Amino acid sequence: MKMFIDDERFPVYETFVICRSSDEAIKFMEQNGIPEEISFDHDLGGDDTSIKVINWMENALLDGKVEFPENFQYYVHSQNPIGAANIRNKMEGLVAHFKKDKNYPFTIF
Repeated sequence: MKMFIDDERFPVYETFVICRSSDEAIKFMEQNGIPEEISFDHDLGGDDTSIKVINWMENALLDGKVEFPENFQYYVHSQNPIGAANIRNKMEGLVAHFKKDKNYPFTIF
C-alpha cells in the first residue's frame, strides 16, 4: 500500500493511492494504517499542508493506534523548500523514535 499526498500532481506509478488533502490522507490511514510508502507534497491548497498529516501520525503512534510498517519509506516531492525541510525534519524524528528497528534505513527524496 502506497500513498501520494498532493492536491494537483499525479504519481509516476499507478500503485499509489492519491490523497488530495490532509483530511483525505488521515481518513485513509484511520481505515488502513500507515502505508509502506508515502510521498509528500507540502502545500495542499489554501491553509492545508502535509504537516497536519504528520501531526496526526505522531499522535496516532503515541496512542498506539498505528505503527510503521516494517519496510516503511517516505519521499518528499514538494517544490516548497522550507515546507520540504519541515516534512523531512518531522519525519526523521518520527521514524527515529517509533521505528522498532533503529537501524532502519528510511528513504528521503
